[in-house]
Amino acid sequence: MKKDVDVLVIGGGVIGICSAHYLAEAGRRVTVLERGEIGSGCSYGNSGLIVPSHSVPLSAPGTVLKGLKWMFDPESPFYIKPRLDLDLFSWLWKFRGCCNKGHLNRAAPLIRDLSLESLRLYHELAALGDLHFGFEQRGVLALYNSREGLAEGVEEAHFLQGIGIEVEVLSAEQVRAKEPNVHIAALGGVYYAQDAHLTPALFVSELARHSRSQGVDIRTQTEVLGFEMDRGRVCRVRTTKGDFAPAEVVLAGGSWSPSIVRDLGLRLPIQPAKGYHATFRRPQNCPSIPFLLGEARVGVGLMLDAVRFAGTLELAGLDLSIDQRRVRAILRAVPEYVPDLDPARLELVEIWRGLRPCTPDGLPLLGRTRTPSNLTVAAGHATIGVSLGPVTGKLVSQVVSESETGFDLNALAVERFG
Repeated sequence: MKKDVDVLVIGGGVIGICSAHYLAEAGRRVTVLERGEIGSGCSYGNSGLIVPSHSVPLSAPGTVLKGLKWMFDPESPFYIKPRLDLDLFSWLWKFRGCCNKGHLNRAAPLIRDLSLESLRLYHELAALGDLHFGFEQRGVLALYNSREGLAEGVEEAHFLQGIGIEVEVLSAEQVRAKEPNVHIAALGGVYYAQDAHLTPALFVSELARHSRSQGVDIRTQTEVLGFEMDRGRVCRVRTTKGDFAPAEVVLAGGSWSPSIVRDLGLRLPIQPAKGYHATFRRPQNCPSIPFLLGEARVGVGLMLDAVRFAGTLELAGLDLSIDQRRVRAILRAVPEYVPDLDPARLELVEIWRGLRPCTPDGLPLLGRTRTPSNLTVAAGHATIGVSLGPVTGKLVSQVVSESETGFDLNALAVERFG
C-alpha cells in the first residue's frame, strides 16, 4: 500500500517546516517526513541569529589562506579532519575556485536580498497571534580585541555598507555605551542594526504546531529509504513507516541531503560542517544585544532563558562525536571579550554539536532538478539556515507552484556545479 500525497517535504528542520508552512499557505496539501524529531538538528542548536550582516559568503577572498593556517589545529575556528575522501577533495577544489572577488561581488548582493526578505517575513510571522519564539530586532554587536582583527572587521563592514547593509563602526568607549549591562574588553566593534535574534528550537516547534493547525501532516521518526521513478518523475518514496506516492517532492534534509537522493543519480556538493554550542542559564547581568566575537569566530546568542556560545567549522564528514578541545576553545574565548560571561561562573545547560550543510560557493541549492522533474531541493544553507528559513520556504512554495519568485535563482541552481 502507498499513500497518495500532494507535496512531500523530506526534512523537519527550519527549511522543511518553513517550506511546509508557505506551501500550505499557497493552498497545497503537505506531508512532512522527519527521520528524528522536529527541529532536532542544526535548527535546534544554532545561535539563533538572523543576520543580514552575514551577506559575505563562506567562500570569500582570503579564506583559503586562513584555512591553511587553521586547518590542522584542532582548536582553531576552522578545521579539516584528515581523511581520504574523494567528495571532500572535490568540494575543497570547488571551494578554492570560489574564493575570489568576482564571486563575492556576485553572491553578496543576493544573500543580502534574501536575508532582508527573510527578516521581513520573520516580522510577519512574529505578528501572528499564536506564534511566540523570542523574536527581537536589537541588532548584533561584533567585538574585536586585536588591531589586526578590528581592521579586518572594519574592512568587511565597509564592504557590507557599500552593498546597503546598515553599519556603525564603534570605538571601545562606544562599544561599552552600546551595551552597558556587561563589562566588555574590546578595542572596538561594529554594530549591525538590522540583525535580529530568536530562540531557534522554539521557532521551529511553534511553526510546526501552527502548520499542523493549518492541515500539514507532520510525521516524525520516519526515515526515507529510497525512491522509485516513472517517466522522469519520482512516483514512490519508500520509508520506514510505509510508502508515499507524491505529486511533488521537496528535499530539505540538510547535511543528509546528498545521501538521501544518491540512488536517484544526483550528486549534491554538500559537506557537513560540524559546529558546537555550550548553553548556560541566562545570568542576571546578561547583555541585551547578541555578540559576535570576531577573531574567535564565536557567536553569543540570547535565548528566552539562556545564553548560548556557538562556533567552529569542522569538516569531518557525517561525524557527530564531540571533540572537547573545540568546546574548550569556544569557552576560553568568551571571557577574553566579555569577562562577565565567564562560563566558569555560569550554570551549564548542555553541550551540543550538529552538522551544517555547506556548498562550495557559500550559496544554498534551491530549485527544481532536471531529473526527477518533480523534485525541488532546498539545502546547503551553511551557517545561515535559520536566518534564511522563511525566505527559503516562501521560494520553495513558489518554485513548486511555478509562480513568480521575484528573485533570479540561477545562482542557486541545483546543478550549477555540473
